[in-house]
Formats: sequence, structure tokens, C-alpha cells
Amino acid sequence: MAVLKKNVNEYFKEKGISSKGNWKMGVKSAVMLSLYLVPFVLILTLPMAGWMIFPLSILMGIGMAGTGMSVMHDAAHGSFSKKAWLNELLGSTIVLLGTTGFNWKVQHNVLHHTFTNIDGMDEDIGGRELLRFSKHSPLKKIHRFQHFYAYFLYSLMTLSKLIKDFFQLHEYNKSGITKEQNAKPALEYVKLIGTKVIYLLATIGLPLIFSDFTWWQVLLGFIVMHCTGGIIMAIVFQMAHIVEGVDQPLPGKDGNIENEWAIHQLQTTANFSRRSRIMNWFIGGLNFQIEHHLFPNICHIHYRKISLIVERTAREYGLPYNVKSTFAHALVSHARMLKALGRQAA
Repeated sequence: MAVLKKNVNEYFKEKGISSKGNWKMGVKSAVMLSLYLVPFVLILTLPMAGWMIFPLSILMGIGMAGTGMSVMHDAAHGSFSKKAWLNELLGSTIVLLGTTGFNWKVQHNVLHHTFTNIDGMDEDIGGRELLRFSKHSPLKKIHRFQHFYAYFLYSLMTLSKLIKDFFQLHEYNKSGITKEQNAKPALEYVKLIGTKVIYLLATIGLPLIFSDFTWWQVLLGFIVMHCTGGIIMAIVFQMAHIVEGVDQPLPGKDGNIENEWAIHQLQTTANFSRRSRIMNWFIGGLNFQIEHHLFPNICHIHYRKISLIVERTAREYGLPYNVKSTFAHALVSHARMLKALGRQAA
């Protein structure tokens, strides 16, 4: 890891650029937030046919996913800007998903990035009744068909999180993680409840009051928005870790993983669709997950360039560098993994 850090640091030094974001991130943030907010304002202010709420809700869902992956994600890692207040401000855009930054940071920044693909520790592959993402978790009969129904459940990701957050925070408080993060359990409950109430009043209450849409059109539009954003984000996240070629190691008897952290990230993470600039732009560089896991504090606008350094260094040391050439290849690989995990015991 020391050699890799040195090589990457030399790249930024030679180019004379910051590893954080630049004006391009400002433009992207404006575009993503507009995709979410402009349709919402139109819903509140313009008279329109009832069916129009659905395409506008889809646009809001795309904006939700884009904001989450391209703006909030970098900000939550402190890589959007050198300015802490700006990272904090843009990290708070997670409220557009109906949740708080604390739950996200614990689940993603702390648990997922530290214990990537480790069953029982990485919640992203954690125990789910209907889905089996780890070869070490219990195999059930219903899992045999998960490669068919998984995508429907993916679309419910952000909707289910509206409720799941409370159970998640309860576990963090109970296990002591909340205090370890220098947060107060009771205060986090208050913030979570307050966020949910304000979010629902804004996204459902305001259209009911100011628009001409009926209650069921507003409710369906809300569901369509979340299903659109949910399936986009869920698929992108899954194709980085639940694909062929990635490992799912377990700790030894001493509780430690065999390999050092950087090697572990290379073994448990995959890139996809590296040549697609449109894909890279919209999903915030999450198609370069290897670089993101190794350098979460570097803004994603640099991943394409440093990926060449990371791959070269990995090859020099005989370490894996898992890449799926296109989005389609990654999606097919994910489907095959779902099918295998649904039929094979550990």
C-alpha cells in the first residue's frame, strides 16, 4: 500500500492538482440537484394532466440517484472539497433520500469500507431473508429464484430504508457504535425522526396541498420516484462486490483477516464499464470501485486517471485487479452470482 500511495501522490504532485473536487463537481451538483428539484417545483406550481406526475417522478428518481452517488457520496467521504463545511453541507443532501447522514456514514464509511464483503460485518451483504449475497450465510429454498426477483427488491431499497433506519440506528446504539462515533444515541433518534417527518411533509404533503393531483396520484408518484432511484443505486452498488471474481473471506480464529487491508480491497471489489464517460459521470465514479475503496478521500473525478496507476501497481505485485469491461458484462456477472449464491451452500 505504501508503494501505491507514493505512486498516486506523485501523480497529483506532477499534475499540480488537488485530490479533491473542482469546478466540475460544482456543475455536476447543480445538474443533479436540478434533476430532483425542478420536476418537484413543476409539480407544485403548474396545472397539468394527472399522468404527468409519473414522468416527473421518474426524473426526480434519477436526480435522487445522481445526487446520492455523485454529490452526497463524495461529500460524506470528505472528498468533494477541501472545505469541511462544504462537505458537510453537500453531505446533508442525503435528506433527499429520506434519511440522515449518521446512519449512512456508519453503514458505508465505517462498516462497509472497513469490513468489505465480510459476512456478519459488512451490512451490504448482510443477512436478508429474501436475498442471499454471501456464500457464508444460510441458504433457503426461496433463494433459488433470487436471480429473478432480486431486481424488484432492489427497487424498494430507499423505500424500505424509510423504516429500516430506525431498526438500524437501534442496533448501532445497542452495540455502542453510536458512542464510538462520538454521537449521542438519543439525539440521533430525534434527528432521524425529525428528518423523516419533514421529508414526508415536503414530498407528499406539499403536493397534496399545492398541486391538483389526487392523493393516490401523489402517493404513486412518490413510490415511482423511490423505485427509480432505488433500483439505479442498488444495481450500481451490487455490481462492485457481488460479481464473479470477487472474494468473500472470513476472519480467522483470531478474528483477523489473512491479508492486509489494501490487498483485501483488491480481492473483494470490482470495476466495470471503465471506458464509458457518461456512466462514470452519472454514477459518481462508482464504476471505479477499486480506486474508491483504496482512496475514499480522493474525489471520483480523478479515478479514471489513477486507475491506470492502481492497476499497474497491482499487476506488478501479482495482485488481482477485477474489471468487467461493460455495464452489460457486469450486470450479467451479477445475475450469475445471484443464481450461484441461491443454489450453492458455503
